[in-house]
Amino acid sequence: MKDLSGKVAFITGGASGLGLGMAKAFGREGMKVMLADIDQPVLAGAVQELRDLQVRAEGVICDVGSRGSVREAALKTIATFGKVHVVCNNAGVAAGGPIGSVGERDWDWIMDVNLMGVVYGTEVFAPLIDSHGEGGHFVNTASMAGMIGFPNAEPYCATKFAVVAMSEGWAGQLAAKNIGVSVLCPGFVQTRIYDSHRNKPARYGAADVSTIGIGQTLVDTEAMVKGGIPTEPVGNRVVEAIKDNDLYIFTHTEFRPIVEARFAALMAAFDKSEKSKALSVLAKREVTPLPR
Repeated sequence: MKDLSGKVAFITGGASGLGLGMAKAFGREGMKVMLADIDQPVLAGAVQELRDLQVRAEGVICDVGSRGSVREAALKTIATFGKVHVVCNNAGVAAGGPIGSVGERDWDWIMDVNLMGVVYGTEVFAPLIDSHGEGGHFVNTASMAGMIGFPNAEPYCATKFAVVAMSEGWAGQLAAKNIGVSVLCPGFVQTRIYDSHRNKPARYGAADVSTIGIGQTLVDTEAMVKGGIPTEPVGNRVVEAIKDNDLYIFTHTEFRPIVEARFAALMAAFDKSEKSKALSVLAKREVTPLPR
């Protein structure tokens, strides 16, 4: 999708943070934007902010942890704009802590939003994009936590690793339909991810404050996030990636050495296994090519 002018974008978690940053970038490209969010007052303010910037914007309440809610939001978007070209499965929450300290319903919450929300957004919108034949693009928000795991953030990392893997697979499935897929893996960005419990639906229990597992305390985590980069350059990078049909979108190149170290450890593990006495009894095998 080289020309985004006049196209329609649907963004979950669109009323603030990365979602709003992407919406502003899309607006500068001449796109129409549907913001989907669970927070009605913040959503209304974000829609007005975009309109003040001369962006054609609307809003819809959407709980991405519910397939039915995502489907209803999609139908409203089609009713409003006629079609959708770009879908940003961006809504995300964070919870973490020592083993055994994360409540069962908090596990359900982060899995439903960060993982299943991306599944629902893709499965609902893929046939809608395919149906108009003009091509399209999915942008799935993961994280550097989808590239590197670290202690106390296991629930968050698990969901983000999953988003990376699903995006890699979907890219292969959707390419033939002229639908691109990108997975966004930022580091610290100035969002309210540290405060995501504020919007936790009642079905997941009390909106208790939970450490995210990045800093020793929630205050530490908040400071790290607030010290991150602004959201709008991330939105601009997403626009570049859509136009170039990039699969991976990195915004924090300073993390390259950490990712390289992880992959070096993986290669070292392969090297060790090649010298393993336990495996030496096996006949040499050729790798079965994976579908692309």
